[in-house]
Amino acid sequence: MTQDRPERAERADAARNRRAILLATEELLARYRPEQISMEQVAAAAGVGKGTVFHRFGSRMGLMHALMAERALALTEAVSSGPPPLGPGAPAAERLFAFLDAIVDVVARNKGLLAALGHADTTVAAKSDEDPRTAHPVYGFWHGHIADLLAAERPDLDAELQAHILLAGLQSRSILLLLEQGEAARLAAALHALARALLHTPIEDASTEDTPAEDTTG
Repeated sequence: MTQDRPERAERADAARNRRAILLATEELLARYRPEQISMEQVAAAAGVGKGTVFHRFGSRMGLMHALMAERALALTEAVSSGPPPLGPGAPAAERLFAFLDAIVDVVARNKGLLAALGHADTTVAAKSDEDPRTAHPVYGFWHGHIADLLAAERPDLDAELQAHILLAGLQSRSILLLLEQGEAARLAAALHALARALLHTPIEDASTEDTPAEDTTG
């Protein structure tokens, strides 16, 4: 038992250091762009040695990927096993709106990180045959979940393409500027409007069904 305690303490220290490094990185990203943050700054802010940061994450981009994966994991867990409407148990439409809100929250809190990852992954994918959209560390999950929810409500839709369209603006410079100006609620409302337009029967069809035919016998 006494031999196990140092090993357990070492594992606990490693987990604590990892949390401290990721938290320090997120706090620095709130003030600086990713390219302005050095591993030395992260180490100082986290209260660990620079070697610890390099050992755990390898490079600045490795650190950024790990932070994004951590944020994405929390959202994945909420979707798979959390309470509704984000988690299972609510109608697909309600889950879609809740998921769009959650994505906006993640993007608003990590906008600089997402921009950097998007640029880096697109650059890497451009040198290969990989689709830059699926190269993003969280895009595949976000896209797949939205497509599934759309298809559950509207099997006639091209849900895969519509999911790409809903997500397309989240890495655009214009949207990131809006988020920097505190316009997250505005972005969420716009995504809700787009989703409602996709999920509901077109207005002209509904009016044909609900409005009595005009009497022309007069």
